[in-house]
Amino acid sequence: RGESSLSPAERELIAARVSRANDCEFCTQSHAAAACHLFPSDGATIVDEVVQQQNYSGLSEKMQRLIDLALAVQQGGQFVTQSHIDRARAAGADDRAIHDTVLVAAAFCMFNRYVDGLGTSTPEDANMYDMMGQQLATQGYVM
Repeated sequence: RGESSLSPAERELIAARVSRANDCEFCTQSHAAAACHLFPSDGATIVDEVVQQQNYSGLSEKMQRLIDLALAVQQGGQFVTQSHIDRARAAGADDRAIHDTVLVAAAFCMFNRYVDGLGTSTPEDANMYDMMGQQLATQGYVM
């Protein structure tokens, strides 16, 4: 993971939420698990509320606006408006956070289609996702 004004937990949360919007179960579960491991406390509750229940009330105003921006990106570039950017900035997001949100959202739209397009098997055992999440949280994306 590179430098960002967003924490690794926040970036994984954006990845998981965009993956849920794209109906990519593998990416939703694995990146939600990573976010759970990365949030300092009560990560499972925060992640479940955002990813599964689409309830953002437990997030900062900045993260709520960045999730809104990410979901606009997920719908398509033409759905991102100046209003999304202005609301994110008004909530405290800097240019780097806005850039990184768009980058993560766009990348996961591609990754989700890649994973699903290849017919990647989706583990039924939740422990598999927890193990993947732990690995992503501790080792990042190093192969």
